[in-house]
Amino acid sequence: MKVTQTGIQKSLRKARRNRNAEIFRRFRKNKLAVIGLVVFLAFAVVAICADFIADYETEAISMNPGNRLQKPSREHLFGTDGAGRDQLARIVHGARVSLSIGFFTTLISMVLGGLLGAMSGYYGGVFDEVLMRLMDILLSIPVILMSIAIVSALGPSMMNLLIAITISQVPAFTRIVRSSVLTVVSEDYIEAARVCGARDFRIIVREVLPNAIGPIIVQATMSVASMILLAAGLSFIGLGIQPPQPEWGNMLSESREFMRDYPYLVVIPGIVIAISVFSINLIGDGLRDALDPKLRN
Repeated sequence: MKVTQTGIQKSLRKARRNRNAEIFRRFRKNKLAVIGLVVFLAFAVVAICADFIADYETEAISMNPGNRLQKPSREHLFGTDGAGRDQLARIVHGARVSLSIGFFTTLISMVLGGLLGAMSGYYGGVFDEVLMRLMDILLSIPVILMSIAIVSALGPSMMNLLIAITISQVPAFTRIVRSSVLTVVSEDYIEAARVCGARDFRIIVREVLPNAIGPIIVQATMSVASMILLAAGLSFIGLGIQPPQPEWGNMLSESREFMRDYPYLVVIPGIVIAISVFSINLIGDGLRDALDPKLRN
């Protein structure tokens, strides 16, 4: 029996490696997705190394009226803002904030929505009906409106922004995970795990979710881009990250009064947001195609 189990485990590991290699091969064939991945990794490296690129306190936070509103030059590649702070330094440190918001809110939403959706699809019945109707109610409220309401009630801060964005994304993950779980919950290996006496939580975590991971990964990738845009939008209207902490959205907000005479203050952060979101969307499209079994080539 031990030999048989060992052989089965080796076969499963080999099949998993082959599947992952096939997914990577298909993703690599999508040139736009690869370009998006390279661009996004460049943003990630900049965010991680922000402290080595520019000093946070002296260049991104401290006001320097003598350098205010300088146009792009060799000394200040992206110019300076109305308070004399270096735009490049603020964009670099803002990348850390914006990308962190996108990743952490998506991760928490994916975990919460994944567990709720998996339990809903696995158990069904009254629990499924009640939970799905609750998710329908939340989905009927526009994401930006729900986020504004939550932040307005709790007050503008980094933590409250994370809470608002996370809550607004949980229903979408719950729906997607539930639909994915429904396609695998009746498979023979799930029944075999039940017959062997495995607990429901173990079956959901070890058997159901890993076999429904494709749509979850794609949704998570797209969600990161949406979260960056949502955080920037809330910061733009004063309900997100508060100045002087640099964040792409509040950089746009602070630069509105100067945009006629100093358009670079608005154009550069806007381009950065657009490129980062576009690169993540390209990655999501590539993952969707690579994980779709109907697109074998």
